[in-house]
Amino acid sequence: MENKYQMTKEDNIFFAKRKLVDNIYKSANLEGIAVTFADTYAFMNNVNTGKISVDDMLKLKGLKDAWEFVLSTIDEELTIDYIKKVHFEVCKGQNITPLGEFRDRGVGITGTSWRPKLPEECNYEEELAHILENHQDLERCLELFCFIQRSQMFIDGNKRVANLIANKEMIRLGMGIISVPVEKIGEYLEKLIAYYETGDNNDLKQWLYDYAVDGI
Repeated sequence: MENKYQMTKEDNIFFAKRKLVDNIYKSANLEGIAVTFADTYAFMNNVNTGKISVDDMLKLKGLKDAWEFVLSTIDEELTIDYIKKVHFEVCKGQNITPLGEFRDRGVGITGTSWRPKLPEECNYEEELAHILENHQDLERCLELFCFIQRSQMFIDGNKRVANLIANKEMIRLGMGIISVPVEKIGEYLEKLIAYYETGDNNDLKQWLYDYAVDGI
């Protein structure tokens, strides 16, 4: 896959900050947090419209804090421990346990009978190292986005974490950002479920390349 955008890291950070409300809005909706762009914009500007539940406000705050963490640590090495730190920021204050650690029980996935393995049955460090060996930058970022969602490392917030981790690498390398358009979430979830069930992410990566990579 050829890179779609070529920016400096500094320009990409500026672009990501300009698109922050939009990305949080899209990431929240992808995770099933039903907020409007207007309400997300108001929240980011410390205005309470009264239309967002307390639980959803906490999730939006987690996304905001996690983005601030990622942008302030853009050059930090990408490790499993770093991914855990992002999960902590994403889900803190939301009664999620374990927080910032791998899930300790099985989970179900809406829309499929497929079940991910327990973390203790996996070697995430090895899987991550294999992905990072891919020298094609954009494909590597898309692989990260897919891998973290399918692994379901955490009890909740996996799509949000996947978005942030993939975008850390996208921004660091000046390749834009990944954000699934809200109007295409249904289409995206169909591709995601197929990937869950087959383990083949080629169709999903191509869809992301075509519809979810944004930049200048």
